[in-house]
Amino acid sequence: MMPGFGFIKPEEKQALIAFLKNEEKKEVQSKDSQLSQKAGIAYKMTGYNKFLDNRGLPAIAPPWGTLNAIDLNSGKQLWRIPFGNEPLLMKEGITGTGTENYGGPVITKTGLLFIAATKDATLRAFEAKTGRLVWEHPLPAAAFATPSIYSKNGKQYIVIACGGTKLGTPKGNKYVAFALE
Repeated sequence: MMPGFGFIKPEEKQALIAFLKNEEKKEVQSKDSQLSQKAGIAYKMTGYNKFLDNRGLPAIAPPWGTLNAIDLNSGKQLWRIPFGNEPLLMKEGITGTGTENYGGPVITKTGLLFIAATKDATLRAFEAKTGRLVWEHPLPAAAFATPSIYSKNGKQYIVIACGGTKLGTPKGNKYVAFALE
């Protein structure tokens, strides 16, 4: 997958797009920036700029987010799957795009991996060994948080905060809990 372009200014993005589309060449003026004498580097951070298309979607091919399993003993990747669905494209029937994701997984002793973390406001359970999706449930808002697992009276529960707002998602104010069987 092509990496993101966090260092490209808007006018540089336009020049790149014009080049890729084989449009008329336009000169782009660069500016000398004053560098910190201590830093001694030839660039400066201007913020995290995303390279997006005219609909606000990443201007690279999907998947735009993946869930990966790595064997920590060998360093080998065990599996990698697109993670999440872009809500704008879901309305058009397009799924499997993956999305930016913020939040971590939890794994039960029976090998179920639970994670939300995506724009599509869905909690999912995967087989930790294979990455196979075994369950998913819509949430009242996106949950960019790591779920918690706890037991009470011999029953196991999973709870997650659904706060939304990140990545332009609607605000939420709920906690959702599920009982595991």
